[in-house]
Amino acid sequence: MAAAFSSSQKRYDVFLSFRGEDTRNNFTAHLLKELRTKGINTFFDEDKLERGRVISPALITAIENSMFSIIVLSENYASSRWCLEEMVKILECNRSKEERVLPIFYNVNPSDVRNHMGKFGEALAKHEENLEENRERVKIWRDALTEVANLSGWDSRNKNEPLLIQEIVGKLLKKLLNTSTSDTEENVVGIESRIQKLRSLLCLQSDDVRTVGICGMGGIGKTTLARAIYSQISNQFEACSFLEIANDFKEQDLTSLVEKLLSQLLEEENLKIKGSTSIKARLHSRKVLLVLDNVNNLTILECLAGNQDWFGQGVELL
Repeated sequence: MAAAFSSSQKRYDVFLSFRGEDTRNNFTAHLLKELRTKGINTFFDEDKLERGRVISPALITAIENSMFSIIVLSENYASSRWCLEEMVKILECNRSKEERVLPIFYNVNPSDVRNHMGKFGEALAKHEENLEENRERVKIWRDALTEVANLSGWDSRNKNEPLLIQEIVGKLLKKLLNTSTSDTEENVVGIESRIQKLRSLLCLQSDDVRTVGICGMGGIGKTTLARAIYSQISNQFEACSFLEIANDFKEQDLTSLVEKLLSQLLEEENLKIKGSTSIKARLHSRKVLLVLDNVNNLTILECLAGNQDWFGQGVELL
């Protein structure tokens, strides 16, 4: 990747590039949900930053600080100069690393993207009309589309969408596992040995409910270690959650925290609950992986994982 990471920078596993009007509220939303369920740290334009013709510094930074980029090429993707510039930046940052860009051809023919036909050809022709004084920029966009279309990716046509999303996330997760020790944790000394020690403590083959704590002063890599083990083992569980607790968390927010936890584990949005007994009622028969990050208050732990009989066999709590 072109830009070097510093330990103080926010880093993402994957950057999502998509045309908002096409897929924000359908395919991309479903993909994002599955990525986050699997603990994959994803940059998603929550605030609809797509404005004007030049991508914002915030998005450039996010692209530079992402290990992978998924480009959802939908019907109107090329009609947005913003999307095209985003794609060019992604290719600049990823060109030096093999298979770091993963294209999804969402209800479009990859050949149309590669050869600038159909809606893609129409959009580029319109850009040439509007940018007559800067046709060189359009040529850069054309070359980028061809480059992306020649990469290995997914064609969504005639595919079962939920199964396709599972396949995409599964492949990305495997790639992340293969690069975790060299890229994601490059600044953490000896993380592989720590991961192995943690795996032995978790006893993954056992049907017991296990609780393991990672303690220490700030900045020593506790969250990085937790994310690494979560990425490696999350596919062995029926439900998973990596729940980050805000530094300014207050006890009166406990109910909303329980709702957030259950929403992640049950993959249902906007859940409303009555008391922590809802956790036991919903999860007592399920094999769950639960990671609570930044727990600095025993009340939080008691509320979210108060009793081992709340969970089914083979549950791991970190």
